[in-house]
Amino acid sequence: MNLVIDIGNTRTKFSVLNRGEVMITVPVDEFKPEHIDVLKHEHPDLNKVILCSTKNYSEALKVALQNNFEQFIELDANTLLPIENCYETKETLGKDRIAAAVGAVDLYPDSNVLIIDAGTAITYDFVNDKKQYLGGNISPGIAMRFNALHQFTGKLPLVEPKTYNNLYGTSTENAIRAGVQNGVIFEVDRTIDAFKEFYNNLKVIITGGNAEFFDNKLKNSFFVHFNLLALGLNRILDYNGEIQ
Repeated sequence: MNLVIDIGNTRTKFSVLNRGEVMITVPVDEFKPEHIDVLKHEHPDLNKVILCSTKNYSEALKVALQNNFEQFIELDANTLLPIENCYETKETLGKDRIAAAVGAVDLYPDSNVLIIDAGTAITYDFVNDKKQYLGGNISPGIAMRFNALHQFTGKLPLVEPKTYNNLYGTSTENAIRAGVQNGVIFEVDRTIDAFKEFYNNLKVIITGGNAEFFDNKLKNSFFVHFNLLALGLNRILDYNGEIQ
């Protein structure tokens, strides 16, 4: 059994997997060393762990993970991967992005795959059918766009996202809502179209905290997978165990 810890920009999640299947996923404000004792008590066969962090975390947590597990991996640019990473600046590539790419290949090993992670930012990552990660795009997320209109103008209000199906707004609040939300939908749909022009047999996976926003809004077909990052991290952990 494996433990996967994902410390993201705005939230932290940990997952327990058994033979590649996600058993539990739990969001927490912070993963602390005391969580380890509880998990080991509930899952005695838990003996491997991988940590993916986009920000600094305590040295005490790192020591606890090293001392309590047979295998501990902290994902970084030097971690061995089951796919080829063709990114030019590997050290600047978000760890969550490459892990999601590994998860996508695990799900669709013989396909071209576009991964769209809708979170704080909207990231687009592409893996071809040769299991090569080629790169991607980074765009502002939904909340970031609303905040930017409020912060960088003198009078525009801060608007909360909510269902709004009109093409345009008839009030300032709904004009912002239509502009941001329709703009995101148009961006994502056009990006998918562009990749389809160049790559056949394209699978599209949407993940991240705002994945549900796109339900019934895109003309293109896609798969939603909320545990894609956990699957990718788990595959990296297993892969490193296999080659040792």
